[in-house]
Amino acid sequence: MHAPDAIRTDETPHTALAGLLDGLPPRQAAQAVDRLIGHYRGRTPTDAPVLRNRSDVAAYAAYRMPATFEAVRAALAAFHARTPDWAPASHIDIGGGTGAAGWAVAATWPRGAHTTTVLDWAEPALTLGRELARQAPSESLRTARWQRRAIGDGLALPDGTDLVTVSYVLGELTEADRHAVVAEAARAARAVVLVEPGTPDGYLRIREARDRLLAAGLRIVAPCPHGALCPIEPGADWCHFAARVRRSSLHRRVKGGSLPYEDEKFSYVAAVRFEAAPAAGRVVRRPQIRKGQVLLDLCGPEEGLGRTTVTKRQGPLYRAARDVSWGDAWPPEEEPPR
Repeated sequence: MHAPDAIRTDETPHTALAGLLDGLPPRQAAQAVDRLIGHYRGRTPTDAPVLRNRSDVAAYAAYRMPATFEAVRAALAAFHARTPDWAPASHIDIGGGTGAAGWAVAATWPRGAHTTTVLDWAEPALTLGRELARQAPSESLRTARWQRRAIGDGLALPDGTDLVTVSYVLGELTEADRHAVVAEAARAARAVVLVEPGTPDGYLRIREARDRLLAAGLRIVAPCPHGALCPIEPGADWCHFAARVRRSSLHRRVKGGSLPYEDEKFSYVAAVRFEAAPAAGRVVRRPQIRKGQVLLDLCGPEEGLGRTTVTKRQGPLYRAARDVSWGDAWPPEEEPPR
């Protein structure tokens, strides 16, 4: 999935994260990472903070923040592509932890003058997020508000908030709290972007939230090219995408990997209360490039899921198809230059 052209490399949290685990005993860091990995891969929702102390938060930020940032940034890129003339003046991140979504919003609208508020129930996460944000080039991040708040039923957001993000949080909530958070985001915001892990369970949570956003009167702008029922049969497949994550030396050390990158799988939905048109279609699998042709699996506005073959004889369209990525809109809205 392509990122916004406007993003600058200094709008990422990587530099701020570089010295994060300095001074933390390696065994303590490893134990915190192992525990968090176990929770992240688990299926048991909780109504208590996952990040209990500074060690947990440092391990989480080193282990998860780069991937969360890239996934949210990719979702926002697809959203921004459908609403190029719109920019948020206010942003609230629910369950934002150390602030990955705030960094992604700043990267998507680097020239914006928006306010950001991060809500989370874990004070250690908010403290570390504030420390990291002080190093950001974005004034919106440096001046962000970090507020301790219970995430669930009873959460109240200011009316008329422009953008609400909820990333990698719904799976930590009970069913009742999950419904309450989505309902409050839909009530208060002009635009809502929800991101979950790209697993079958993560997709089902996004699918459920999508239905609730539609019922609340919002219109879907990404990734779906329509506001009808999702054409995927639950249990048979799931809608998800991938974002490339650059691994720093810290990231490789914490995750025990050797490659300089990884691909973060995620599911998402973006919905708005203002006029915006969804894409004509969305590439929902990695394109298959073969000799003289490209096979694209698409979700379309009317026919649902299907496959189209673009051949070399189609000239500019074929060249565009060779460059398209998983998660991109299709067909291109402007005919490629001849």
